[in-house]
Amino acid sequence: MTGKNIVGIVFSNAYDECLSELTGLRTMGSVPFACRYRLIDFALSNMVNSGIEKVGVVTKSNYQSLMDHLGTGKPWDLSRKTEGMFLLPPFSTASSGSNGDKIASLKGIMGFISRSTEEYVLFSDCNSVLNIDIEELMDYHMEKGSDVTIVYKNGKMPALSNVIVMEMNDSGKATKIAVSPVTEDNVNYSLNVVLMKKSLLERLMHEAISLNYNDFEADIIQRNVNKLNIYGFEAKGYATTIDSMQTYFKANMELLNPENCDHLFDKERPVYTKVRDDMPAIYGLGSNVKNSLIADGCIIDGEVENSILFRGVRVEKGAVVKNSIVMQGTYVAQDSSLSYVVADKSVVITPGKTLSGAENYPIYIGKAIVI
Repeated sequence: MTGKNIVGIVFSNAYDECLSELTGLRTMGSVPFACRYRLIDFALSNMVNSGIEKVGVVTKSNYQSLMDHLGTGKPWDLSRKTEGMFLLPPFSTASSGSNGDKIASLKGIMGFISRSTEEYVLFSDCNSVLNIDIEELMDYHMEKGSDVTIVYKNGKMPALSNVIVMEMNDSGKATKIAVSPVTEDNVNYSLNVVLMKKSLLERLMHEAISLNYNDFEADIIQRNVNKLNIYGFEAKGYATTIDSMQTYFKANMELLNPENCDHLFDKERPVYTKVRDDMPAIYGLGSNVKNSLIADGCIIDGEVENSILFRGVRVEKGAVVKNSIVMQGTYVAQDSSLSYVVADKSVVITPGKTLSGAENYPIYIGKAIVI
């Protein structure tokens, strides 16, 4: 079944606080990732690849960068006379939009959801990176007679609040749901991609508002585990959840493994993003580049290894960049050295500087800082 009967809802600010270094001036959805993408690109691409034609993007604050990236939605074929992309400010309460008050966010956009003619609603946060076939998810939902289907991964639970952890029987039905339990074991944890009928959501939201519930995961999902048919749908291939600067760094570095990169950037389900025309990357005669992802517009005369360079990065002769993430427009001057560094946009590293972090504690350099 295609996604034409689904309205998509993307929470662009969910879990901003877990990546505060990068979300001080932007939403989680607009955090740069993998050379030329933003985190919201994966949620939007998952939806449009399945035929979803109406997507609401819930915003809270710091969304100037997000609006610049999304524009009219054209890169995702969501710039339309009817349906398409809608930016939804959380107008019901001043604070709604963060993950901790998702019910308040939903309350603010229930008018948008109720006016939608689609039968189903698909929710997605932006801090989970995956490429999933929503049509396959929908078929699974229908086959199981599911009321709520939650996309999950088996592994170590992210260090986040309100993480749904499921125990399931052999058919995939949730028999027990915990919210952020204390455990070191591998668990089936939610990737915050949730599918349900619009009519069911409206009923659950009416109940939540009347009973003054404020926790979507505990009060709507966990509380109804024995009343509703809640199923888990396992994400195949590469999938990860970002819960800190360390996991953000790790997720980017994992894409230097060709197998992970091929899984995430599946040719059958492309990941779309805002197009910026630029010249191809230029490699100087003395340059040395190994096992790295290099975006267009870069000029490299020095050494780059095990790193991810976004558009327009300049690495001068004699400069060394290893095990680092260097964002758009950053300048690394001659005889400088970066190791385990995350450099935000338009950073300038002056000649002769050495910055070195560690794999589990990369150094972060803020936007437009000169060192």
